Amino acid sequence: MKHIRLRKNNLCVENIAALKLAKIYKTPFYCYSLRQLQDNYQALKDSFKSINPLICFSIKSNSNIKLLNELKKMGAGADVVSVGELLKAKKAGIKSNKIVFSGVGKTEEEIHMAVRKRVLLINVESENEVNLINKIAKRASRKIAIGIRLNPNITGKTHKKISTGGKQEKFGLTQNDFLNLCKKIKKMKNLNLEGISVHIGSQITNIEPFKKVLMVINKIIKKTQINFKFIDLGGGMGISYLKNEKPMNIKQYAKLINKFLKNKDSKIIFEPGRFIIGNVAILISKIIYIKKSAGKRFVVLDAGMNDLMRPALYDAYHQIIPLKKTNKLLKGNIEFVGPICESSDRFSTEKKFQKIKEGDYISLANVGAYGMSLSSNYNTRPFIAEIMVSGSKHKVIRKRQSLKNLVNN
Repeated sequence: MKHIRLRKNNLCVENIAALKLAKIYKTPFYCYSLRQLQDNYQALKDSFKSINPLICFSIKSNSNIKLLNELKKMGAGADVVSVGELLKAKKAGIKSNKIVFSGVGKTEEEIHMAVRKRVLLINVESENEVNLINKIAKRASRKIAIGIRLNPNITGKTHKKISTGGKQEKFGLTQNDFLNLCKKIKKMKNLNLEGISVHIGSQITNIEPFKKVLMVINKIIKKTQINFKFIDLGGGMGISYLKNEKPMNIKQYAKLINKFLKNKDSKIIFEPGRFIIGNVAILISKIIYIKKSAGKRFVVLDAGMNDLMRPALYDAYHQIIPLKKTNKLLKGNIEFVGPICESSDRFSTEKKFQKIKEGDYISLANVGAYGMSLSSNYNTRPFIAEIMVSGSKHKVIRKRQSLKNLVNN
């Protein structure tokens, strides 16, 4: 987090002390750095400059309209998996010819909308879905561009709940089914088979799984003898959540793809989410109580698992950083938990932490991806605010939900 860091013992978001923001806005709230977002997108674009891919930001990772609009200004497209995400992409100003509609369970309504909005590509995941799209296209007297998602039976050695490339998963088609479906689509007058798509999971930091995927795609393309207009390599590129964890080496990945593209006339599509937005935000929270029990200190925050679901859902770790650093230490089992009535509402256990007291503020780092987008009203708690910082300026990019709105709906 280059633009969210400690300066003179104060955690700062760009040029503003996070403590100042905590005293302006009601906690908890998400706080984003615009500069970090811009830098991340540009770094990705520069690393793949020779390939010139279409970068379709994965809206499921973060669907804030203001952030999507900033990405649109930088040239990003969108990867969407629901009609809601499609409409958000359009509202943010993203052009239809930069939108890919993915997902294993698209409804008839969603396919109708994708056709109506003339998205670049609908990535299909079953023969039944192909038949439905063909029927809808025929009624609309249109020819629809589709891609087929391949299940390469390759896993990214990531958490089992975010691994999508194994043959036991619900996603995509096996190699044999893929080849058979290609033949059937050739006979359908209202479909253009333009893409091959693959996505093996999320938060992958090792280059080897991607290398294997490219080999499988190469083999499949040769068997189909189709010159695919688009090769959609999905996302999955990991970031650093732990202090010593290395992010994925995207320059190495770019070299692999350059080699793979020789003798191919295809446009690469990426669908990154986390790699662009993950380290762009912190979640700022206040310590409500510090409770000693069973040889532990429970630090109870005003942020709960309804605000940040990843630790409860994926056993994910987010570094906890005080907004004001001191050199005085607490030792022992220090467990940071939320106020939700679930035992899984916990963020991390530390063996040592700086001395803290009730009323102090802390932040959870690297929460830009699957933070706000996975939040809920569980325990009838309002959705929290989202704030964006640009230099020395800050503004609300999503208001905190009012209790009146929550209770009356």
